[in-house]
Amino acid sequence: MKVHGYAAQEKGAHLTPVTFDRVDPRPGEIAIDITHCGVCHSDIHQVNDDWGNSLYPCLPGHEITGTVTAVGEGVEKFAVGDRVGVGCMVNSCQECDPCHKGDEQYCIGPKSATLTYNGPKIPDGTNTYGGYSTGIVVREEFVLRIPDALSNEVAAPILCAGITTYQPMKHFGLEKGMSIGIAGIGGLGHMAIQLAKALGAHPVALTNSPEKMDKVRELGADYVIDMTDEKVVEDAAQSLDMIISTIPYPHDLNPYVSLLKPDTKLIVVGNLMGFDGLQTGPMVMNRITVAGSLIGGIADTQEVLDLCAKHGIAPEIEVIAMKDINDAFDRMKGEDVRFRHVIDMASLKKDEEARSSAKEIDAPERGEVTGRKELADA
Repeated sequence: MKVHGYAAQEKGAHLTPVTFDRVDPRPGEIAIDITHCGVCHSDIHQVNDDWGNSLYPCLPGHEITGTVTAVGEGVEKFAVGDRVGVGCMVNSCQECDPCHKGDEQYCIGPKSATLTYNGPKIPDGTNTYGGYSTGIVVREEFVLRIPDALSNEVAAPILCAGITTYQPMKHFGLEKGMSIGIAGIGGLGHMAIQLAKALGAHPVALTNSPEKMDKVRELGADYVIDMTDEKVVEDAAQSLDMIISTIPYPHDLNPYVSLLKPDTKLIVVGNLMGFDGLQTGPMVMNRITVAGSLIGGIADTQEVLDLCAKHGIAPEIEVIAMKDINDAFDRMKGEDVRFRHVIDMASLKKDEEARSSAKEIDAPERGEVTGRKELADA
């Protein structure tokens, strides 16, 4: 199946049109015609190789929604015509303890989880291509059902921004009545506010952009702390039961730690590049935990989709054409989006100029891998 998409050919390059072949579904796999794909800040990190694990060509996209067009032998959960989604993973060993517990993102099989693009977490030469494309083939275990109450474009960001913030709330024990700080009010943070509210907690927006205050209150924040105002931060010391930091780059974590009550947690979900100058004294004196959390398992991703459908939770999106992806990256770097870009893949299917100028690239590798199920063609 011939697929068109946009990819970066080298580190930091602009994304340009490409074309390649996806192999037809094998047993246990389904083919999906992609209608929409969210644009995540991690897409920029991967294109720029900020995390040191990028493979090129790099074809991003892990907030994928679309329609099933074909199913392989033995598929039971989905049928042609179903509306479905694919998040950050397309495979895992499905046999290790984390996989059995529903934490496929922490798979400790021979190759770890296979990411939707840029291959496994530990690159072994296997490249995978993501949702900035017109179609994809995935094992049925890693496909989500889109609830009727959610449109494809609205559902797409939930598959990363939604689950990435919902998972730590669930895992680290957010309860009704707790106050939870949300650091960074972007694509992830604006979803976290709405999810925390739906779970009965009191979301507190922690922002370095005072101009966002009215908007975050509209999203459901009970209170807003301007992190640029030292007096405001000082007055709010030891007032929060939990913090989730969605900020996607290194920053000073110490002011956020100061906001936590004793015996509480700050969970990092946005920054994979580390922190400088983290003061351990306040952590030791108040038994504060600084932890990390990576996306979420398939069952929890379905759970958050259903939660959003039930409570009318939706990301605020701006739908763009595929050809505008590089401008969207620039706007995201400048924090000029409220709050998530979503690509309308029909725009690429209709773009004859992009399709005719597309560079042919190698198809994603497929094959048997010791100790895990066959790699999906992602």
